[in-house]
Amino acid sequence: MTVLYDNLLGLCCAGLLAIALAGCGQAKQDVQKVPQSLPPLPQDPLLQVYFNQSLTSSYAEPYRQQIRPGDDLEKLVAEAVASARSTVDVAVQEFRLPGIARQMVDRARSGIKVRLIVEHLYARPWSDYTAQELAKLPERERSRYSEFVQLADTNKDGKLSAEEIKQNDALVILKDAGIPVIDDTADGSKGSGLMHHKFVVIDSKTVIVTSANFTTSDIHGDFKTPASRGNANNLLKIESPQLGQIFNQEFNIMWGDGPGGKPDSKFGLKKPFRAAQKMKIGSATVAVQFSPTSATLPWEKSVNSLIDKNLGSAKKSVNLALFVFSAQRLSNTLEIEARRGVAVRALIDSNFIYRSYSEGLDMMGATLMQDCSLEADNRPWRKPLTSVGVPVLPKGDRLHHKFGVIDGNTVIAGSHNWSEAANRGNDETLLAIESPTVAAHFEREFDRLYEGAILGIPHRIKKRMDAKKKECESVQAASKSAKAKPQIPGKKLVNLNAATQQELETLPGVGPKLAERIIAAREKQPFESWEDVERLQGVGRKTTDKWRNLVAF
Repeated sequence: MTVLYDNLLGLCCAGLLAIALAGCGQAKQDVQKVPQSLPPLPQDPLLQVYFNQSLTSSYAEPYRQQIRPGDDLEKLVAEAVASARSTVDVAVQEFRLPGIARQMVDRARSGIKVRLIVEHLYARPWSDYTAQELAKLPERERSRYSEFVQLADTNKDGKLSAEEIKQNDALVILKDAGIPVIDDTADGSKGSGLMHHKFVVIDSKTVIVTSANFTTSDIHGDFKTPASRGNANNLLKIESPQLGQIFNQEFNIMWGDGPGGKPDSKFGLKKPFRAAQKMKIGSATVAVQFSPTSATLPWEKSVNSLIDKNLGSAKKSVNLALFVFSAQRLSNTLEIEARRGVAVRALIDSNFIYRSYSEGLDMMGATLMQDCSLEADNRPWRKPLTSVGVPVLPKGDRLHHKFGVIDGNTVIAGSHNWSEAANRGNDETLLAIESPTVAAHFEREFDRLYEGAILGIPHRIKKRMDAKKKECESVQAASKSAKAKPQIPGKKLVNLNAATQQELETLPGVGPKLAERIIAAREKQPFESWEDVERLQGVGRKTTDKWRNLVAF
């Protein structure tokens, strides 16, 4: 059996992390920047927890050949796949890691059934793009292509040979081996909101649920930024036949007949509604539910409601580490809990926390208006918190977690961002785990991120808010004159960073496909300017001119 990680540890010296770094030729200044390591916490044998920026371990990263702190999430997935004896099912938004692909091929060649589902926006191998297509991609996507080139270009000559592509383009590796792959257009549609799952099921009994996409930037780091250690992410490895069967059902609903079969796959709102299912796994209690939940059903049946119920049970503390937090009802519940004396702390990714729709602003008692109008149901807290902010991460990395820890006992985790877009439109996973052993790992990760975090509203953001408030006061004073900003009468502005797919499709020239591209782009990087919008494929100056009085950021 060929394993990507064979002999990797031989690339660098063994021993303490600082010694290993020095032995691998790392500069002395880099060694001095390594955080002090922590002793490992006990693991539940059935529910194991890992973090790619953990301070309890280190590993030799397989692409940049450097020893770095953290758990090797790619290796954990690859080793789990290597243990398969009957089936391997992978559902992940983006799949770009050759190490996992090679293990999937190895298992398939052993007669094991191997399947993959990805989001349709990421269903093409990078090597399949022509120069003309690459030139038309938004800057962020071209940067991602550049990452692939650096990964695949093993001889570092600046060009990709057919052999380098064959060996290192993950989707090409699977295709050449005949492993079936589908995306969320397999149901005959142009794609769901987002196929945002990140799970693996092995032999119907081992389940891996992670917040990370299978990409270098989400797990190991950005090649263009040497200090990058990968977006902060977590991974749960759970041994449970009962949970395995539940995830098998979710996978099979999406899979249908697979490639070339009838369009009976079901994604997004086409999937049947299933309420949260709860079970005992060893000493832990685990609830699982999959998004989305149709708006035709009561919100109380949705995944966000499952989060809400757990938040409402807090007695002492709630600690949140979230990529996005824009679900108003969850913020309202947290405010009630805080008034009752529950200690609430929250860290949100810096790209999202200061947006007009961010509940982080609500928690800090602040409001940022867009086009002089408030977000629907906006509710800044009457008693603002000083324990909300952004973590200080290595350059190039994002806070990509989606977890909460309640009373040091219950963990909410999975792929599900805390937004109504995830709740009502995306294919997502949410776990609620009652286990002090599991919770201790997430508490430590939160504390790591919280130490040194930038709390409160930075001066530059406060300055921006004050300027916007002043601008709006001027607009209101001039509202009776022709100088007021023109708007289509009775037309509500469409916020590109918060609108649903249906709302986006009300804009001129926006159909389902472009709406999906808008949603996918803002999940990675919110729109801040018209220049950001015009980087979208299919959007040019003529289009944005039509949107000028219809759109907000």
